[in-house]
Amino acid sequence: MLTLRSFLAIMALALGLMVSACGTTGPTAGARDADVTTLSQIATAYTLGSSDRLRVTVFGHPTLSGEFEVDGTGAISMPLIGQIAALGLSTPDLEGAIATKLADGYVLDPRVSVEVINYRPYYILGEVGRPGEYPYTSGLTVQNAVAAAGGFSYRANKRVVYIKSMDANQEIAYDLTPSTVVKPGDTIRIGERIF
Repeated sequence: MLTLRSFLAIMALALGLMVSACGTTGPTAGARDADVTTLSQIATAYTLGSSDRLRVTVFGHPTLSGEFEVDGTGAISMPLIGQIAALGLSTPDLEGAIATKLADGYVLDPRVSVEVINYRPYYILGEVGRPGEYPYTSGLTVQNAVAAAGGFSYRANKRVVYIKSMDANQEIAYDLTPSTVVKPGDTIRIGERIF
């Protein structure tokens, strides 16, 4: 009977120590990651930004057509009509803006097509094999981006991903699911897990 009481007392003490150890928090990066409220990242319409390379076709006017890059100010420079703002526009919106400018005394009933031929790169940091800059491909997910960067490190938190978009001031925590999308210019950070 004495050994059973001793055993139960030792078990109660061990359980109490485990509970108190789990309740303490320290200023570690892992603890910060565990307390973050996450969101779900979904695909949205693509908007143009700096470093996107575009193919603009003005049908029937090969001298007005060509490849153009969105510069640091968010504009493209076209022959005849000059600077056209492209930053934050979708490709159909840019087609309309170019057609409107061309119709203003330059081309009768212009038909314009805009195609993205080279997206701006994305960046991946943190607990991956090869952090760095990578070329964006259409339909990219975080899991694809991690695979391109050499996979997760052994310390990686595989439940949460931090993404800072080009037009945002801070990174946002998202659930890391197979459908978590990456947009061109995003900075992805894979955090460190607690255990």
